[in-house]
Amino acid sequence: MLVTGHQLKAARALIGMEQTDLAARADLHVNTIRKMEGKGTAEITSGADIVRRVQSALEAAGVEFMNHGRPGVRLRGEDQA
Repeated sequence: MLVTGHQLKAARALIGMEQTDLAARADLHVNTIRKMEGKGTAEITSGADIVRRVQSALEAAGVEFMNHGRPGVRLRGEDQA
């Protein structure tokens, strides 16, 4: 599950996606993405529906979210598709 601003930023970096592209894919304003990433290590406080839309857009692009004690991200492997 998408939890922190840094986790979101790392997910975008893994796939080389710009904030504007993610905003368009999640049907949000780019400022929403900026504010979410601006949380840094703090928990994202946007509504659950907004977080779900952003996470879904990133997962569709090949990102997998991990929270095994700490928030993390990785590229989804072909065996996990």
